[in-house]
Amino acid sequence: MKRCGLLLCTLASALMAVGAAQASGSNGDQECTNVHATGVGQDLGNGVTVATISRSGWLNGSTSGAFVITGGAPPVFTVAGTVVFTTKHGALTLTAAGTFDVSTGAFLTSGPVSAGTGKLVGATGTLTIAGVQNLATGAFTETVTGTICRAGDEEEDD
Repeated sequence: MKRCGLLLCTLASALMAVGAAQASGSNGDQECTNVHATGVGQDLGNGVTVATISRSGWLNGSTSGAFVITGGAPPVFTVAGTVVFTTKHGALTLTAAGTFDVSTGAFLTSGPVSAGTGKLVGATGTLTIAGVQNLATGAFTETVTGTICRAGDEEEDD
């Protein structure tokens, strides 16, 4: 009888653990998508950037960025700032940190989503922005990758 009781306790514990794992793994109220976007933009000077983002579904639209140098030594400096993605769904703010190479124009930043508006309220995720700036003109191209999760179950992708 003790053996059967132990088996039932073990089985009940296993079922509770599986149920808890399924509940925490389900994003019934969140829809997540992988981001693989491209951008074309301009460095306006003083750490301010603007870009047009395409091929990204929820994030198609424009960006405005503001960065400051936080450290490093020539030719590679560390930078930090925010990038605001403005889309037809709302705005999404990324708090980013990374590097900018002043000898090649290469940059790489990443960070978490820190705010959202409209249909992007409550969005979570992490994005990485990598690109190269033409040091003579300030024009740049970039890729945006990562994952964004937002509330709702809408199937809008553009």
